[in-house]
Amino acid sequence: MKQLPADVTPYKRTPTFTADSIPAGLLKAHRTKAGTWGKIIIHSGRLLYRILEPDFEEVQLSPERYGVVEPTMLHEVQTDGDVEFHVEFQALPTARWSAS
Repeated sequence: MKQLPADVTPYKRTPTFTADSIPAGLLKAHRTKAGTWGKIIIHSGRLLYRILEPDFEEVQLSPERYGVVEPTMLHEVQTDGDVEFHVEFQALPTARWSAS
């Protein structure tokens, strides 16, 4: 599983999503901006996270296992029953001002 670099810090987060409220854009292939990392934090339930490049990887996320989105890498999620989660966006301190 991917890891966040030690020197990134949070600068923004999404609302908490459920299986009923997850935006359609998260369910299809999409990317973060250059310099922007994402941390998918599960409050309850499970979420299937697919990293589509450079190599395919599929990870079952849970409250015990968060997901890491690397900058510009194509990815998507799929609900797996009831779930509550949010995404925390992180960047290097010097890049944070251009990412927000």
